[in-house]
Amino acid sequence: MLYMYIGIAGAIGAIARYLVGVFILADSEFPFATLLVNLVGCYALAFITSRTLPFSNKLKSAIGTGFLGSFTTFSAFSVETITMIDNGQIGFAIIYIMLSIVGGIIMSNIGWKNEVAK
Repeated sequence: MLYMYIGIAGAIGAIARYLVGVFILADSEFPFATLLVNLVGCYALAFITSRTLPFSNKLKSAIGTGFLGSFTTFSAFSVETITMIDNGQIGFAIIYIMLSIVGGIIMSNIGWKNEVAK
C-alpha cells in the first residue's frame, strides 16, 4: 500500500513540476522553473521532516519521497547546467549552480529552523 501512495503522490508531483515549467518563463535562457521547484522542494522537505505532523508515516513518505521527489529535479538541473556550459553561457551556469546549491541550503535551513524556533 505504501508503494501505491508514493506512486500516486509522485504522479501528482510530476504533473505539478511540468505545469510550473509551462507557466514560469519556459522560453527563458535561464532555467527559472527548475530553480523555483528545487528551492521550494528544499524548503518543503525540511519543513515536513522537522515537524511532528498528524500524518501517518505512509502519508509523510508519499509527500516527501513521492510528491517532492518527483516535483524537484536534480537531473534537469544537471542537464540545464551542462547545456548552458556547452552554449558558452558560463556566467549563467555559475550563477545557476550557486543559486541552486546555496539557495537550496538556505531554503532547507529556513524550513527546518521554523520548527526549532517554536
